[in-house]
Amino acid sequence: MEVGFYHLTRTRLDQALPQLLEKAVERGLNAVLVARDADELRRLDDLLWTYRPDSFLAHGTAATGFAERQPIFLAGAVENPNNAAVLVLVDGLMPPPDVPFARIVDLFDGADEAAVAAARERWRQWRERGSATLVYWQQRAEGGWTKAREEQPATT
Repeated sequence: MEVGFYHLTRTRLDQALPQLLEKAVERGLNAVLVARDADELRRLDDLLWTYRPDSFLAHGTAATGFAERQPIFLAGAVENPNNAAVLVLVDGLMPPPDVPFARIVDLFDGADEAAVAAARERWRQWRERGSATLVYWQQRAEGGWTKAREEQPATT
């Protein structure tokens, strides 16, 4: 499993999130997007329909049904009803050790010192688990991402 920490420094979540989800869908990967706050989940639901005037990201929630058919499923807790390979976390959640995903995307706000400190703590917790490759991504000034650090799981 790979856990990617995406340090938002140039754009806001509302700009970066749709781009990352588009890449997953373009690669044929289903995703689960988790936000524990119900208001934030509704806001992200709206965002994925309206983030660009000429496009949207097809997705669903428990309320819309047909979870197994959704390329992107929005949830209030870690679950995998659409057989997703990618788990996207936007509010500092540390998932349980046995999550059934090949890749986890952890987005955090670089302008929020508490969010940065919490991301460092999650990195430490993942390192202690020893079950994932950890990758730290920084935003480039011109857009896109640069891999700034990678740690492989410890071997025993």
